[in-house]
Amino acid sequence: MPPASTLAGTWPSGAASSHEQAVTTAADKPRADTCSYLPDLCAPMAVLGVVLVTELLAITLALAREEQWVAFFADLGRTSVVLQWLSLTSAAVLCGLRSRVARLSLQSGSALAFGAVLLNLLVVSEALYWVGYFIAPGVATGGWLPADHWFFAARNLGIGTIVTGGLLRYFYVSSQWQHNVRREAEARIHALQARIRPHFLFNSMNTIASLIRGNPVAAEQAVEDLADLFRASLAEARQRITLAEELDIARLYERMECQRLGERLRVDWHIDALPADATIPSLTVQPLLENAIYHGIERLAEAGVVEVTGRRDGDTLYLALDNPTPATGEPERAGNQIALDNIRERLALAFGNRASLAIEAAPGRFRVTLAFPYQPAAR
Repeated sequence: MPPASTLAGTWPSGAASSHEQAVTTAADKPRADTCSYLPDLCAPMAVLGVVLVTELLAITLALAREEQWVAFFADLGRTSVVLQWLSLTSAAVLCGLRSRVARLSLQSGSALAFGAVLLNLLVVSEALYWVGYFIAPGVATGGWLPADHWFFAARNLGIGTIVTGGLLRYFYVSSQWQHNVRREAEARIHALQARIRPHFLFNSMNTIASLIRGNPVAAEQAVEDLADLFRASLAEARQRITLAEELDIARLYERMECQRLGERLRVDWHIDALPADATIPSLTVQPLLENAIYHGIERLAEAGVVEVTGRRDGDTLYLALDNPTPATGEPERAGNQIALDNIRERLALAFGNRASLAIEAAPGRFRVTLAFPYQPAAR
């Protein structure tokens, strides 16, 4: 266990941390007055989506125009060729303009994206018409392409105007909805963390108060540990921290409780299988350790051991805390379920349905198991 001074040196001061995190947050979040709502249409899944939606549109148009199967498949073939070229090149144009458009105002960026798509539709329509005309003029003008050159271009521009306007509006509304969902989730996470910290502070102060008269040296060490813990937790504005950082916080808390409880408490750590760079919501393991001590070890007449084990199964990490409990008939202490519900909700906000908190209660034992996906911290 590294000394408290070493751990304290690893945590930035509250003022510096808050300033750096504010700058990072402001840089990472899109501004509401900029045109930053365009999705990445170069991503493989986005390209697949463009192809599938375009083909569905081609099938719909062919079904609406034809009355026989032979004519339907012929119409579907030529409609698919034209629409796929128009949609894929338009997606490429929006992909290429995405970074530039994001720096413009909402109105200017939207106008640029809209105009670029319409210009692309006109250029591609002209290219398709003249390529088809020069390669096989009889076939092209005999069914594959309209005989009226200008009608072909005007029709594509008209349809493109309606579809592009609707899609840009959809992208904007979808982006605003996702942004609001993220802000609501962040607000809920901060509120849940704020509920943890006062309870944590009161328990820590009680620990220090119990040490002051009997062991002043240990009380002084506990004050230093508490300062390190709150420098880590109160200055931490990120939603997630690395597992190594979270375990450092839990071990500092373990040392404070060992100073108060002495030989009555022992914590066995078996977590070598867990990757240190995995991310987890801050103040997740420490409250579980606090519950294991407060609701388990403290209520025992004899010494007790809290076992912390970790394992990895593919991309899923499992972290379990197992503690003894007193015999049946002992009065229950309030607050355990509130803390567990708090952690369960914060895991759901961070990882969705890929994370879970399972409880196994048996006579004399209580076990909590966290399951969450392995998502390494950004370097």
